[in-house]
Amino acid sequence: MKTTYRRQFTMILCLLVAAILVIGLSFLYLFDRYAQDHQKQSLDDTAQSVTELVQSYSATYLNSWEFRTNLAVAARASDNDIVICNSEGVVCICMERSNCEHLGKRLDSDTVDTLFQGEKAKLNKAVSTLYGDERMASAIAVLNNDGSRLCIVVVSVQKAAITALTEKMLRVFLLAALLILVAALLAIPIFTRREARPIQEMAAAARQIAHGNLDVRVPTGNENEELEELAVAFNNMTLALKNSETIRNEFVANISHELKTPMTTIAGYLDGMLDGTIPPEKYRYYMELVSTEARRLSRLVRSMLDISRLRDQGIPADQKTNFDICEAAGQALLCFEQRINQKKLNVEIDMPDEGLTIHAAQDSVTQVLYNLIDNAVKFVNEGGTLSVRIRRHGNSAMISVGNTGKTIPPEELPLVFDRFHKIDKSRSNDRDGWGLGLYIVKTIVLAHGEDVYVTSQDGKTEFTFSMSLAK
Repeated sequence: MKTTYRRQFTMILCLLVAAILVIGLSFLYLFDRYAQDHQKQSLDDTAQSVTELVQSYSATYLNSWEFRTNLAVAARASDNDIVICNSEGVVCICMERSNCEHLGKRLDSDTVDTLFQGEKAKLNKAVSTLYGDERMASAIAVLNNDGSRLCIVVVSVQKAAITALTEKMLRVFLLAALLILVAALLAIPIFTRREARPIQEMAAAARQIAHGNLDVRVPTGNENEELEELAVAFNNMTLALKNSETIRNEFVANISHELKTPMTTIAGYLDGMLDGTIPPEKYRYYMELVSTEARRLSRLVRSMLDISRLRDQGIPADQKTNFDICEAAGQALLCFEQRINQKKLNVEIDMPDEGLTIHAAQDSVTQVLYNLIDNAVKFVNEGGTLSVRIRRHGNSAMISVGNTGKTIPPEELPLVFDRFHKIDKSRSNDRDGWGLGLYIVKTIVLAHGEDVYVTSQDGKTEFTFSMSLAK
């Protein structure tokens, strides 16, 4: 993990250094160009000023003390080297900060002729040859009033003086870039350790989870929003796994408990017939008991398969059709006619005369109705009331199945839809009560994207669920 962060940080560092170098070198190039352009303009301005000074004196007075004094002032003000060449290009007047070792030297004739013709000459090369070092120069040829050649004003400066500042800035820039690079290299281990720590903690926690420890959690409160979000998601996942593991363990324990009785009963009866404990004349009676227990096991397995299918696959869209929920409820009630008559129940039905068409999986909704009515018939008091109400509520149909009898305690209401939870086992003598009927109801309703709830007060319990109306 550290290697990954170190690699990423190194790549970012390289890009940063490259960007700094490109920007810095571009700036230095532009600065150098600006410095040269500025210096060239200064040379041109000085040359023009000296030319105007020369023109204010006649040829006779160029060697005068006054002229030389003014020329010296101009040289000091411009901080440039100034020489005046005669009409032949020979240096005759020199105003420099250093000794004028080039007095009497001559510009090449081509340069002299080009200047007096008012054309551009390769002046820098010519002046550099004159001085013996690399220079930048500006020159103006001055004519007499009659148009004859008077002199040439040459203003120059060493190129080393121009590039010195640029070179100094280059050294400063390279030093700064080096310091940034060193600081970044020193920061890599610190950064990688800090950034990798949350991921390493998650990796360690994941290894503990792999070994069965679902109580582990990773610290939150990371400054990195992405890592903080990942840490929260990781903890939520761990909590969900723990809850799932708890549910699984409870499920295994419950189903083991529920299977234990019928399996023990079946094994006991069969062993009794095999070892002769049960006489042959009673075989049929006990075989009927074994058959009853076997069918109970089959119903349990079928119920668990239905629950597993609904939880994994939901309700496929192609299984949903339009059908009348009132008609489906009526048909479900007919299945319990015999049990209703045995308990002498009063049946209250409240449905719209025109019916209500819903869009759902008909077999699944029929199973919900069957389970709710079965639960109501099971727990209704003898001679009590069984009610089925269907009404329209917005774009949904609200279906309610209720019964009179013992009120469910408030603390039990949140548990009635749990797997293998039996509401007061003492109220029912039905040995088929696995505690799965209401759980299947909830699973089917939730798979449709709807909801189911229960109310129980003043001796009446009512289960209500919703289904979307057909469009």
